[in-house]
Amino acid sequence: MPTYGYQCTECQHEFQAFQTISAAPIETCPKCNGPVKRLLYPVGIIFKGSGWYITDSRKQENASATEKTSDSSSESKSSDSTV
Repeated sequence: MPTYGYQCTECQHEFQAFQTISAAPIETCPKCNGPVKRLLYPVGIIFKGSGWYITDSRKQENASATEKTSDSSSESKSSDSTV
């Protein structure tokens, strides 16, 4: 269940609430009963591995097929330039 942060627009009180995604947002401050706004928090991202998609997530057979394709295209370019 997600945790949502709220801040009162009158007393600046900040609080958090566990709510389902489909639940209606909280509208009143528990401290002064003033109106509140929902806060947005940055999301943490964790990158695992030594690199990006090409080096880490691709299956070995797909990676070798891509290397063969790029090798053959570079060979055809070099043979065209020698003619």
